[in-house]
Amino acid sequence: MHFMNIPGLASSGPQHWQTIWEQQYPALFSRVMQENWDWPVKTDWVAQLQKQISELTGPTILVAHSLGCITVAHWAQEHSSDKIKGALLVAPADADLSKRLNFVIGFAPIPTVKLRFPSIVVASTNDMYATIARSQHFADSWGSEFINLGKKGHINAVSGLGDWSEGKEILQQLAGQRILLSHATGQEKLP
Repeated sequence: MHFMNIPGLASSGPQHWQTIWEQQYPALFSRVMQENWDWPVKTDWVAQLQKQISELTGPTILVAHSLGCITVAHWAQEHSSDKIKGALLVAPADADLSKRLNFVIGFAPIPTVKLRFPSIVVASTNDMYATIARSQHFADSWGSEFINLGKKGHINAVSGLGDWSEGKEILQQLAGQRILLSHATGQEKLP
């Protein structure tokens, strides 16, 4: 199983769990690389995601954060791939209600089409970029399982999660196997 990280606005910095997971498991994780992380344009972000998905050679789970989740929703509305086996959608940013709409061109309205693959939406009760009710709405619309983490902010580096072991457990649940445990050695463990 391969995992493709899809960061949100400004990408995921060195203290973000996405980056930490990539460093811990370089053989398992890749990252979608957007040309412009600071001025996201939906058509560009979706096209880049599609490009990297089209180059996959094996089963892959998408691991998205914030605006990356909304990018996945737009991608799934326009494209499909038999290589995508699931998606972990963490702290989806509510582009529909964003005060930064001029920074996130084309992301609203957020698609409400059921995803063609298993997915889990993980959200927080005190996320400044989406209410818990809106996150639940996204999960319901996308046909995703919903996990409320309580007060974890935007579930990012500022939340102080480090390598976010709870997130690894959720990802393993989605993947249907234990794969991300031995971060001390950087080696994956399979059942």
